[in-house]
Amino acid sequence: MEWLEAMKESINYMEDHLLEDITPDDIARQVSISSFYFQKGFKIITGMTVGTYLRNRRLYLAALDILTGNDKVIDLAYKYRYETPESFTKAFSRFHGLAPVQLKKQPHRLHVFLPLLIKISVEGGSQLHFTLEQMDSFPVIGLERTFLYDTAYDEIPPYWAWFCQKDRGMCCSQLGGSRNLGKYGICVTEEEDPISFRYLIAGDYEGDVVPEGMKVMEIPACTWVKFSCTGPLPGAFQATNTRIFNEWLPGNTRYEIALGLNIEMYTPCDTSSPDYYSEIWIPVNVK
Repeated sequence: MEWLEAMKESINYMEDHLLEDITPDDIARQVSISSFYFQKGFKIITGMTVGTYLRNRRLYLAALDILTGNDKVIDLAYKYRYETPESFTKAFSRFHGLAPVQLKKQPHRLHVFLPLLIKISVEGGSQLHFTLEQMDSFPVIGLERTFLYDTAYDEIPPYWAWFCQKDRGMCCSQLGGSRNLGKYGICVTEEEDPISFRYLIAGDYEGDVVPEGMKVMEIPACTWVKFSCTGPLPGAFQATNTRIFNEWLPGNTRYEIALGLNIEMYTPCDTSSPDYYSEIWIPVNVK
């Protein structure tokens, strides 16, 4: 399935199953994309997480039910997948700015949230630079932490800051040493875990003793699309990621994402330099 078509189909699937307990992993399977890339791409394209979209759509529909019917709060809570009336009322109040029982008296305060319509527009004339490389498997070693999809964008940068401050290895502008920790940032997804992923701050593993608290991982052989990023971090990375999901994936007809892996590759220079070079690696198969 083409990337843009998959994004549209994912929204259709969510709309058809708003009253069911569906997870991002369920949706990703429906459109044949790894959960990691689906959730990452959805957030980049729409500006919100999958969970936020589902929650907002349900709360809008619940408000329409209140305005047009006589449903009890407890019935609406269970209908729109809340465990208790209290949790529903809290979410409803946060979204609409008033409690469910107050909406009929103040219908003008309804917060409208309609289904998304995804359109990709390409602006500007700068070229997105990338290379295609078939690589054998290779081992890495690193520090691992698990992040929730919904909060990862905010929590991973502090993780890097902690890594650098604790001097757990050579980081960013001081890469080197036998394991060059900080050369890679690796996202790893698991099929059985739809809400979180593992992230490693890693380097090349040379086969020596593994220090306590560190993990060794084998990156499988595959074909990688390596996108070039030039500019200070994190801005250059964010801009390139946005273009990958808004331009390259929708416009690409030859390759599809192959694995639930994503690699960030950093070079041993000043990350604040306007000429700083880094890469984003995405595993692909030929369609």
